[in-house]
Amino acid sequence: MTVRRRGRTGYFLLLPGVVWLALFFVIPFYSLVATALYDPNGSVVGGYKMTWHWANYWNALKQYGKPDSWSDWGPLLRSIEYGAIATILCLVLGYVLAYAIAFKAGAWKNLMLVLVIAPFFTSFLVRTLSWKLILADTGPVVGVLRDIHVLGPDGRLLATPIAVIAGLTYNFLPFMVLPLFASIDKIDQRLIEASSDLYANPFVGFFKVTWPLSLPGVVSGTLLTFIPATGDYINAQLLGSPKQRMIGNVIQDLFTNANDYPAAGALSMILMLIIVVMVLFYVRRAGTEELL
Repeated sequence: MTVRRRGRTGYFLLLPGVVWLALFFVIPFYSLVATALYDPNGSVVGGYKMTWHWANYWNALKQYGKPDSWSDWGPLLRSIEYGAIATILCLVLGYVLAYAIAFKAGAWKNLMLVLVIAPFFTSFLVRTLSWKLILADTGPVVGVLRDIHVLGPDGRLLATPIAVIAGLTYNFLPFMVLPLFASIDKIDQRLIEASSDLYANPFVGFFKVTWPLSLPGVVSGTLLTFIPATGDYINAQLLGSPKQRMIGNVIQDLFTNANDYPAAGALSMILMLIIVVMVLFYVRRAGTEELL
């Protein structure tokens, strides 16, 4: 009897988590899948009816997924492009910062980690609006760039891809730094010293020792950055223009303004499937399948 009770204890401990996932993941996910298969013509008065209308996916891809021209990728591909660029920038900036905190900060390590997460103490919206002020046409950044002739007299940063990617990079940088720090901080510095004792210069030592040992943090950080950055819509809405609309802006507009639930649900599912496929491919190529 004692053995049986101990065996059941584990299931009881799992029960709250299972209920939480069922209420806030499984049921909403099923609702989203059902919404994507509604009749787009609204076959019931005042609403939609489940008709297994698979054409919603093709129509959504045709309207929002294909490039409009060689210079306009469309909202879906543009979201992946912006998310990928922001992730690469976060990786470069975040790796340097995480390395400095782990190996060079010394007694200031905890303080610097607090400063990394300090932006989370304010609203995501407030942080993005602050970038709107920083990159404004009359702001200091544009003024300096005009003075050094990087921008023309009428040049601007707001309502450009640069502003949107800058906002994404800033807002999601902590998601990159923290996993990287967790991995780099675990590296035994004696291994790095051993590489120099074996006549490896710092560049070779980094790519032979530090980089491979920090790969779990790199993979975790890039996933935590790329996934929300691709689906974000606040930065494009506040810092961009209609030419920089991301797929999140389209989905939000279809749900709230156009009331086109089938198209919005289909786009949401398409984005989710694309991200899942990319993540699985990326993790397999990175050789860190155990993270999943």
